[in-house]
Parts: sequence; C-alpha cells; structure tokens
Amino acid sequence: MKIEDSTPPEARREAILERLAVDGFVSVATLSSELGVSDVTVRADLDGLQRSGVLRRVHGGALPATGSVREASVETTAELDADTKKRIGRRAAGLVADGASILLDVGSTTLAVARALVARSDLTDLVVITNGLSIALALEPAIPRFTVLLTGGTLRPLQHSLVNPMVSSALAGMHVDLAIIGCTGIDDRGRITNVNLPEAEVKRAMIDASVRRLLVADATKLGRRDLGMVGTLDEFETWVTAGDIGDDGAALAAASGTALIVAS
Repeated sequence: MKIEDSTPPEARREAILERLAVDGFVSVATLSSELGVSDVTVRADLDGLQRSGVLRRVHGGALPATGSVREASVETTAELDADTKKRIGRRAAGLVADGASILLDVGSTTLAVARALVARSDLTDLVVITNGLSIALALEPAIPRFTVLLTGGTLRPLQHSLVNPMVSSALAGMHVDLAIIGCTGIDDRGRITNVNLPEAEVKRAMIDASVRRLLVADATKLGRRDLGMVGTLDEFETWVTAGDIGDDGAALAAASGTALIVAS
C-alpha cells in the first residue's frame, strides 16, 4: 500500500479505506509510515473520511463507521420511503422475463422487488436464488410458479441475510441470467458501495455469477460512499431508481453506459 507523498488525497483516502476494510482498524502511525506522509496529513485524511460518514475516529486511528451506529433491521428500512421502494420494485419486476434465472440480494428495496415479482401472475418458470430469508419468505406464495433457492451461509440478524463462509463458493458454480442488486451508496465516480462488508462481498459474488445486472437504488443513495465496495455502475445494464436524481445522476448513468429508468 506504499503511496508517494505527491499522490492526490483521494488516492490516499481510498488506500486508507481498503486497509480499514481488511484490518477493521487503522492507526495514524502505521498509515503515516505506509503512505509516506506526516501524521498531520493522515489525521486530516481521517477527519475528512469521518465527515463523509465512512469511518469513525478513535484515539490513535479509526474504526469502520458501522461500528458506531446500530444497524437498522430490514423491517425498519422497508418502512422508510416505502412508496418509493414499491415503485422501484414494480419497474424492476417488469424487466424480468418468463423462464429466467435471477439472483436477488438482501435489502429493503430488493424485498420490494420480490413482492412485485409475486404480484406478476403472468410470470412463470422463474428460478430465484437469494441469500435473504425475508426475500425467500416473500417469494414463497409464488411457489410452484417460482423455484426459490437459498444460498446457504452464516445467518446475520436484523437483515436476515446469509453471508460467507459458503455463499461465495455456492455462487461461483452458477451462471445466472440476471442479478438484481441493491446498495447504500453511489458516489460521484460511479462506485457502488454498501455499509455492511459481509453483504457487500456477497453482492460482488452475485455480480460475478450473472450475465446481466440490474441496480435498484433510489436517489438518496447518490453522493454517498460506504465502506464495502460492491462494484461500479458500468457493470450494470440498467439502473432503476426513483426520486430526484438530478442532472448529475443522469450524467453518471450516461457516462457509465447504463440505461436509466426513473420509476414514477
């Protein structure tokens, strides 16, 4: 992770986040040595990252921001902007064809997609693979029209998600038509992130296991960068969103070659 002193602050801060993702803690002294900059510069970088909400400053270094805030349950987040999520869910579900195989990851917006898929009485022979217990239960009324598979893995509370070990190895053996992925952040460079590192890892594995990818994320996710790197917008064929994404959001999609659908 050796970086020259002349490297722009953005590159230094990205290196800091990468180290934090691996170690779970970064110290000022270690970063100063590895980055080749002064303690003062490192502290300024950490302060800037804390203002962005991606880490938490502690004595001598920093911890992931998620360690300082209690994670909300999927039931709680599903109630926030519920109408927005329903609109996104309906539009995303409308892009799924009969006979398709899809990966559907964990989250309140993807839960809305699952419910919208069930509501499509015309949809048959669908195979849905998910790492979410709530997603699987939402899909259950559509059986036998749908085949619902759970990835297996270690159960995380609150999100009712299954994460590694086991999930990535299961997905590695799959070749799925479409992955429908949610996130908690899309920054101004098109980097897609998630607050939870284990779930970000599974989202990445789902991207790798799919032929096509569909991003479901409302306008509030724009301009935010969280700790877990999922991928980049140009890896997604389509982005279904809702709310006011503005000219910047539209330009970001266009620059990434990603079709933009604003659910109304």
